[in-house]
Amino acid sequence: MVIFINDIPVQILGADEHPDLGRVNVTIDAAQEPLTQAKLLNHVWIQNVGESHVDLLLSSLDSMVPTNLLSLNLSAKDYDAIKEYLRSKFKVVKAAGGLVRKKDKFLMIYRMKKWDLPKGKKEKGERTVDTAVREVEEECNVSVKVGKKICTTWHTYTMNRRLMIKKTRWYAMDILDDTRMRPDAAEDIEETRWMNRKEVYHALEHSYKSISYVFEKYYNLVEVKSPKE
Repeated sequence: MVIFINDIPVQILGADEHPDLGRVNVTIDAAQEPLTQAKLLNHVWIQNVGESHVDLLLSSLDSMVPTNLLSLNLSAKDYDAIKEYLRSKFKVVKAAGGLVRKKDKFLMIYRMKKWDLPKGKKEKGERTVDTAVREVEEECNVSVKVGKKICTTWHTYTMNRRLMIKKTRWYAMDILDDTRMRPDAAEDIEETRWMNRKEVYHALEHSYKSISYVFEKYYNLVEVKSPKE
């Protein structure tokens, strides 16, 4: 499970799991040493995490103080208990969105000074896949055909001083009609644009890490590596 807190990816791992050690700069055993913000540098793996550690980390990650933390991996003896405790700290909002394809291009939107993908909140009684299609079509004024589910992202934010966590399910989609494509100004969308893979790469430098995560999962889903000769 990966949660994006203040746009920092936090991966929850079981006791027998470990992150890609090639991307870990700092390893901390929470049972042996205290956790301080000064230790949270670059890519960090914290072992033996309990509920008190979660509270401390949430306070640090939710702070507006600039941080040098790039990613955080938490290993817990009781994975399910820590996962549920973490979820209990937030009100869950369900949403869905789409990564829309047109041959070798992808549809991106520019909103709140960031490149993003169209998505929105699930309505009562609505199937998640229908939410994804409706939100894409409303925000971009296009017609799409839905394909496979890509992944689920979790990201946190604060609304009226209450901690919220948005659970978004993402689907691959194919464009059917974009002849009247335009941004939905009512949703603060300034631009809709088709981008090739290189353009997407540069756009993601001015996006959210959760959106980069969606693209990463999509590429893993659809691309089969050729066997070595």
